[in-house]
Amino acid sequence: MKGLFSAKNKIATAKPKKSKSREWLDAILFAVIASSIIRGLLFSAYAIPTGSMESTQLVGDYLFVSKLAYGPRMPITPLSIPFLESTVTSSKIKTYWNGLQLPYYRLPGLGQVEKGDVVVFNYPPEKEKPVDMRTHYIKRCQALPGDVLLIINSRVYVNGMKNGLPAEAQTSYIVKTDGESLNPQLLKDLKIEVRQQLSLIDFEMIIPAKSLDDFKNRENIRSVKPVVALRQQANRSVFPQSDLFDWTEDNYGPVRIPKKGLTISLNDSTVALYKTAIQLDEHNLITGSGKDFYVNNKKASTYTFQQNYYWMMGDNRHNSEDSRYWGFVPEDHIVGKAMITWLSLDDSENILNRVRWSRIFKPIN
Repeated sequence: MKGLFSAKNKIATAKPKKSKSREWLDAILFAVIASSIIRGLLFSAYAIPTGSMESTQLVGDYLFVSKLAYGPRMPITPLSIPFLESTVTSSKIKTYWNGLQLPYYRLPGLGQVEKGDVVVFNYPPEKEKPVDMRTHYIKRCQALPGDVLLIINSRVYVNGMKNGLPAEAQTSYIVKTDGESLNPQLLKDLKIEVRQQLSLIDFEMIIPAKSLDDFKNRENIRSVKPVVALRQQANRSVFPQSDLFDWTEDNYGPVRIPKKGLTISLNDSTVALYKTAIQLDEHNLITGSGKDFYVNNKKASTYTFQQNYYWMMGDNRHNSEDSRYWGFVPEDHIVGKAMITWLSLDDSENILNRVRWSRIFKPIN
C-alpha cells in the first residue's frame, strides 16, 4: 500500500511535458534576452555603409564595437523592437515608442574617449528622433571636451599641436598626367579613386596618404596638388552655417569644444556657434542679439555647459559628412569604440573573390 500510494503521489505531482512549440518559444525568448544584454552591455556588430572612413574602414566592413570601452549607455528609449533600426520599410514605420524617455546614464567603463579613437555614435542632426534611436555614424575623434581645434589647409591642429594623420587616411588631389592612359590595376592596387576627369590630362583623385609618394613618382604623373578650400571661398554649408565665420572644410576655426562646466560669454558669435548645443542638446531656450541675451527667458551674459562634447571627422576628408558640417557630438550620443573588423565583403567582386581575407579580424587603429 505504501509503495502504491508513493507511486500515485509521484504521478500526481509530475510536471507536464512542454510542447515543441513552447520549447521553441522559450529558446527564442532566452536568445533575445541574452543577445540584448550582450548587445547593450558588452559589444555590438555594425556595418560600414559609406566611404567616409576610407581607407581605414571600407564599405562592406563589419565591425565589433565595444560598449565597455567608454561604459555601456543605458537605454533612453526602453520601448523599442530589439535589433532593428529606428524605422523599417519605405513607409518609415517606427520601431519604437517615444512616449517613455529615460534620463541619460552611462555605467562605468574601461576608459574615456581619446583623441584618435574610431567612435560609433548617434547622428546629432536627427533631432526629431530620441537620442538612442538616431542613425549610427562612425568617425575618428579629433578633439576632446575643452580642446581648441583649428584646421589649416586640411591639417588638424588641437591646442596648437598638429594631429597625426592615419596611414590609410585619404584626401583629394588634382593630378596632371602626360596624357597617357592611367593604369586601372595600379589605381586599384594603390586604392586611388578617380572622382572626376577635368580635362584630357587633369583629374581629381582621392589618394590615401600611404600611396601618395609612390603615385607621385610614376613616369606619366606630372604633378599632384592637394585640393584645399581657402577662407576666401567661405562655405556656408559648414557649421555653424553663419556669415559671421569665413570657414571652409579645409580651413576652419579656431573653435573651442564645449566641456561640462565650461562657461562662455554670450555674444553674436558664441551664440551662433553654440546655439544648437544649448537649445537642442541641453534643452535651454536662448534668444536675443547684440548685448542682450536671454536663457529660458532670463537675461544672461554667460552660459555654462551641462555635458561634454567631441569633434568627429572622417578619414576620407573630402568625402565625409562630419563635425565640420553639423558640429559637436554630445557625450550622450556616444555608443562605443570600434575595435576590430570581423568580416569584409566587396560587392564589386564576383562571389569567389568577394571576401577581403586580409581584413578579417583586423584591429581598428
